[in-house]
Amino acid sequence: MSRWKRVAAWLVAAMAASGAALGAAVIYFGWYDVSATGPHTVPVHALLDVALTRSVKVRSADIDVPELDSPARIQRGDGLFRAHCVQCHGAPGQAPEPYALGMNPAPASLVGSARERPAAEMFWITRHGIKMTGMPAWQYRLTDEQIWDVVAFMRVLPTLSPEQYRDLPQAEPRASEVGAIPGATEGRAEAPSEAPRVGDAMAGRDALQQYLCVTCHAIPGVPGARHHVGPSLAGMADRSRIAGVLPNTPDNMRQWLMDPQQIKPGSAMPALGLREQDARDIAAFLQTLSNVD
Repeated sequence: MSRWKRVAAWLVAAMAASGAALGAAVIYFGWYDVSATGPHTVPVHALLDVALTRSVKVRSADIDVPELDSPARIQRGDGLFRAHCVQCHGAPGQAPEPYALGMNPAPASLVGSARERPAAEMFWITRHGIKMTGMPAWQYRLTDEQIWDVVAFMRVLPTLSPEQYRDLPQAEPRASEVGAIPGATEGRAEAPSEAPRVGDAMAGRDALQQYLCVTCHAIPGVPGARHHVGPSLAGMADRSRIAGVLPNTPDNMRQWLMDPQQIKPGSAMPALGLREQDARDIAAFLQTLSNVD
C-alpha cells in the first residue's frame, strides 16, 4: 500500500473514532435533549422518514391484498377506526385527543395515507407498528381480517368531508368484538378465538414485550424497563409453583397469564387481556428460562 493510501486510511479511521467519541460524549453528558417538547432536527427527521419508507416497502412487498371494496368491510373498518385510531390520528373535522397532541413525533394524519401508500404498506404498518413513534403493533389486539377492514376504510377516508365522516352509519359491534376480555368496553375489538396451537417460545418472547411484561419484570434476554415492580423471571422454569399457589406447568401458566385475579385474588398482577394463543406462547417461552445447565 502506498504512503498516501496509508495516510488516507489513518485519517478516515481517526475521523470515525472522533465522531464516535463525540457521539458518546453527547449521550453520556446528557447534552442530547430527549424531551418530547424538543423535536428532531430536520436532517434527523428526514433520515428517519427515509428509513421508515424503505423498511416498510421492503417488508410489505410480498403481502397479498384481499378484496377491499366491500361496503360491509368498509363499515366494519369505520367502527374499528373510530375505536382505535382516531384518538391519535384524528379524522376529517375531528382533532386527535389531547394526549396525542404532545407525542413526538406527531402521529400522522391518516386522511391522506391512501394517496401516499399502497394497501399492503398500510396493512404492514398497522399490524407491526413503528418503533419509537408510539404506533403499536395491532397484531396482538386485532385479527388480520380486522386490520384489512381498517385498511379498507382508510382507502375511502380521503373522499369524506367532515360532515360525511360524522354522519356515516355505524354498524352494530359483533359479539366477538365487545366484552370478550376483562375490562373490555364497547367498541373495543377482541380478536375472535382461533384453534389453539402448541406454544411457540419465540412468538412468546415477542408477545412479552407487546403485553408490557418487561415494564414490571426483568426477563433474561428481553430488553425493557430497568425499574421493575415485580420479581425477576430468571429461572422461571425451575420454580415449583406459580405465584405460590399453582404447580408450575405450561397449562397452569397459561391460566395464570389470562386471569391472575381469578387464581390469586388481590395479586398485583393485572389481567392484560391476553389472547389464549399469546398466553400459550408466553408460557412456552417462560419454560426456556432455566438456570440449570
